[in-house]
Amino acid sequence: MKVLATAGNEEIAMVYIVETDNANLVECVESVQPPLPREKKWVLLVSTMFGCPIGCLMCDAGGYYHGKPTRDEIFAQIDFLVNKRYPDRHIPCEQFKIQFARMGEPSLNLQVLDVLEELPTHFDAPGLMPSVSTVAPAGTDKFFSRLLDIKQEQYAAGHFQFQVSLHTTDAELRDRFIPVKKWDFARIGEYGERFYAPGDRKITLNFALAEGTPVDPQVLLRYFDPAKFLIKITPLNPTYRARENELISYINPLNAEQKYEVIQELQAGGYQVILSIGEMEENLIGSNCGQYLRRHLSADEPMENGYTYQVKES
Repeated sequence: MKVLATAGNEEIAMVYIVETDNANLVECVESVQPPLPREKKWVLLVSTMFGCPIGCLMCDAGGYYHGKPTRDEIFAQIDFLVNKRYPDRHIPCEQFKIQFARMGEPSLNLQVLDVLEELPTHFDAPGLMPSVSTVAPAGTDKFFSRLLDIKQEQYAAGHFQFQVSLHTTDAELRDRFIPVKKWDFARIGEYGERFYAPGDRKITLNFALAEGTPVDPQVLLRYFDPAKFLIKITPLNPTYRARENELISYINPLNAEQKYEVIQELQAGGYQVILSIGEMEENLIGSNCGQYLRRHLSADEPMENGYTYQVKES
């Protein structure tokens, strides 16, 4: 694997544009979450596709789809990031989180499952916790059936994080934000009931909230048991796609103390709600969800509040 370019801060996050041995371009990320040191929590984000065919309205990776990495190409990203920090492959982090979420919809690449099966023996990493985030596209039954088996056999008792991105409870608006055929809420809720087991982490329902986006607790309560599902609310990160689609973040990323009516309503409905506001510097690096460095490099009009770090070519 060859590094073509980097951007970032070693104490926050580093984004890498790399070329695989098969001459495919991909991005991967390593990050920490201050004030936690790397030994407490270390997060890797790897790509499961070369670009993404989904085309979510807030994600810069959409529109660059060129195929699917093989098992070896996914592992090459992970190995590259690990070997930089822990060349002996012993990872002493209390939580070593690998998110299959830099570029691509993981459920559209069955090779992700091969990686998940191998990971526990690939490293000496007691804190290993994979994270799969999906929009639950239609036609992915085979992936999710096998994912359930792998989780039960190898990642029980809280060692796996499963996330589904919804973004709104309005069905028409959800179709606009995520413009592919996908599971409806009833199907997601039914799968979640089978996926969750006592001792597991709750399944996360992700909402990257734009202004004017409905999130109705009563709709969620019809399908998602608060004992098994939690809600994660995030700001809409600064991306070119969000700007083009005139999406404005409902959450103010500069004020973690602000009170939001939607969060209070969800909590009143019995849900655990996480307001997830990361380091602002990650927006400037381009390492946050929905950001994609190669989109920035091709942009005619750079953003003022994102992707401001210099991209260094290797």
